[in-house]
Amino acid sequence: MSRTTPATLALTAAGIAFTPFPYEYDPDAPRIGLQAAEALGRAPEQVFKTLMAEVDGKPVCVVVPSDCEVSMKKLAAAFGGKSAAMMKPADAERLTGFKVGGISPFGQRRKVPTAIDETVELFDEVLINGGQRGLLLALSPADAARVAEARLVDLMA
Repeated sequence: MSRTTPATLALTAAGIAFTPFPYEYDPDAPRIGLQAAEALGRAPEQVFKTLMAEVDGKPVCVVVPSDCEVSMKKLAAAFGGKSAAMMKPADAERLTGFKVGGISPFGQRRKVPTAIDETVELFDEVLINGGQRGLLLALSPADAARVAEARLVDLMA
């Protein structure tokens, strides 16, 4: 597995310190984020999953704890919209340049508005996908938000 991805390149270019955490990716896991947390022996609320969604038909990136569900109502409100829905996997891959299960909020092919759940601030370090299935990156919440140009909001159902 390569540890150089568009996500790691974006973080390096921004001067952000991060630690790569490769793990054994299980494509058959019912919930990939929870499987990643378990594989690394980390608390699920400290491992954040990256989801692609649409608010009023426009793409957005959403980063939430791996053990949580996103409230579509809160997601729409976070971006000043009326409705939100998850993006189809093929559309998410085409837009981001990453495979589902390896989507990162950093280094996406096309920059879209991004929101990170506010619980990210509860930790000194969080793990977020590194742009490849089986690779998480540990970094500070403040750095993650800055590089992703993300707003911190309540997104959980």
